[in-house]
Amino acid sequence: MTKTNSKDAVSEAKERVLLGLNPRQVEAATHVEGPLLILAGAGSGKTTVLTRRVAYIIASGWEPWSILAITFTNKAANELKTRIAALLGEQGEGVWAMTFHSFCARVLRAEFPGIGRSGRFSIADDSDQLKVMKACLKELNLSEKQYPPRGILHAISNAKDELMGPDEYAARASTFYETKVAQAYSLYKRKLLEMDALDFDDLLMETVLLFRGNPRILQKYQERFQHILVDEYQDTNRAQYELTKLLAASHRRIAVVGDDDQSIYTFRGADIRNILDFERDYPECKVVKLEQNYRSTQVILDGAFNVVKHNLERKDKRLWTSKKGGLPITVYAGQSAEDEARFVVSEIERLVGEGLPLSSCAILYRTHAQSRSFEEAFINAGVPYTVLAGFRFYERKHIRDAVSYLRLLAYPKDRLSLERVANEPPRGLGPAAIEKIVRYAQEQDVGLVDAMCSAESIKGLTRPQKKGALELGTALMEMRRAASSLPLGQLLHDTLEKTGYLEALRNEGTSESQSRLEDLSELMGSLRQYDEMENPLYSFLENCSLASDQDSYDEKKESCVMGTLHSAKGLEFEAVFLVGLEEGLLPHSRALLDERQLEEERRLMYVGMTRAKLRLYLTFAFARNGYLGPTRTRVSRFISEIPRELLEVRIWED
Repeated sequence: MTKTNSKDAVSEAKERVLLGLNPRQVEAATHVEGPLLILAGAGSGKTTVLTRRVAYIIASGWEPWSILAITFTNKAANELKTRIAALLGEQGEGVWAMTFHSFCARVLRAEFPGIGRSGRFSIADDSDQLKVMKACLKELNLSEKQYPPRGILHAISNAKDELMGPDEYAARASTFYETKVAQAYSLYKRKLLEMDALDFDDLLMETVLLFRGNPRILQKYQERFQHILVDEYQDTNRAQYELTKLLAASHRRIAVVGDDDQSIYTFRGADIRNILDFERDYPECKVVKLEQNYRSTQVILDGAFNVVKHNLERKDKRLWTSKKGGLPITVYAGQSAEDEARFVVSEIERLVGEGLPLSSCAILYRTHAQSRSFEEAFINAGVPYTVLAGFRFYERKHIRDAVSYLRLLAYPKDRLSLERVANEPPRGLGPAAIEKIVRYAQEQDVGLVDAMCSAESIKGLTRPQKKGALELGTALMEMRRAASSLPLGQLLHDTLEKTGYLEALRNEGTSESQSRLEDLSELMGSLRQYDEMENPLYSFLENCSLASDQDSYDEKKESCVMGTLHSAKGLEFEAVFLVGLEEGLLPHSRALLDERQLEEERRLMYVGMTRAKLRLYLTFAFARNGYLGPTRTRVSRFISEIPRELLEVRIWED
């Protein structure tokens, strides 16, 4: 540290960087000695505080390069750098503002050569990891059907989040499946080493292990970074927690910013206890609560607080705003999912007619599957929309897979559909095998399903390929015969079941595969609307094609935003519609018997509510369609936790 500035210059610089901050923000920005926990509520200006804190530290005489500011996204890191540059100019150059992974990669490239490892490693992305894992399973003679590669990678990722290597994982394995995961983990690690590659989880784990095993290297970085700032601390996992704890161990100048009420990423390995137990780890820490909200009306804040206050695992705080009052929170009870969607879209059209920009309206839901009815309502109304963090419903791979299975039932010579699903799930039917099946079908003048049923007669197919083709062809032939006697949703369900598609998703056992299963269930339920038509299967396939054609969004046009509650974190909108507020959706069915999961669902609700600036709508449906028929719903308990005087209730009328 150098303190070369005169007292007057220092004081002037300090005053300048604190202009416009409220008293609590000033308190957070100016506490530069010792640990600091900043509990930053939604819309409380935490990025502003982080920026001003960095500037204040520099104004106090610390070198910019002695400051490490860690964020979770490159976007957040770049925004922090931009704000620092705008505030300090050249004086702010040198601050290390980056993500956890960027920091770790930089450390490893610098330090690996000193311990006999190459610093010129590659970083394996998702597709690379999948490719390596498939090679591992093949070498171990493990079936991808029984041991889905993505499921194995998910288990390994969880282990690395907990800083658990292959040997420790093997020692803790308590089931046959876990012993096979341990074998795959060990081989996967060896193959990455042979390739001189690390995956994203390795970046964190290897850096922690490097610091633990090399005190000299750790000391170097402890002395280099005299101030540690960590954003979104409630989202840190075990590896990230250990990393920051090691870096701050000597000087203990660590400031963490977060909001336990917005901890919603347990499925990614985040541990809310990291922020809840910060005061245990640093007993001398100062706690600053940023409770003044600059985004929402007091009505919205009061509604959100009355929901989240029911959680036991939380810090005591309550947001307030100078914007007193506000419009009541609208609760709408629809007759069906389609009715709910029509109401929401019509209400958005009304708001836009009153002058609200379409892009300032957002529809937020718990699962991707819920987007289907709203997308159809938007298309019918001719209102443009954008889906956050993902593909539109009919563009999702698993939905296109399901439609392709149905197309094969309807169109015997649909080669494109066969190419799409022949190996979904894996059956050993690659491009060469498909080409042989197609050629045989052409020679015999039969459909592709018929050709696969005659797989034994197709020259050039290996024994496993004949088996795979015969199983697929037999399943599809059976479903084709049953097509006219089954409701369309049931037909799709049975087709995906008999072809092994649903089983493969269930076996994968990841949160992503669960989301895909929910999407497929939503699709099956939506197909009931075609059952009364003359040709349900053909009517759906035609409508699906037309919907896809209309579903091309021009990014230059203003559009309504749709997305999951997880994808909306950090965003804000003038009007927010939280939809599908029913038991089993929000809170999700997986959380109903687990108190910790239920609390996270409540935090999701809180995050969604606090995205709204002026207007907040909470909607649900009395019934939803499943492939076996309409199912009655129960309104989410979270709505009942909001005081009645804050609500305006509107009920569906025929």
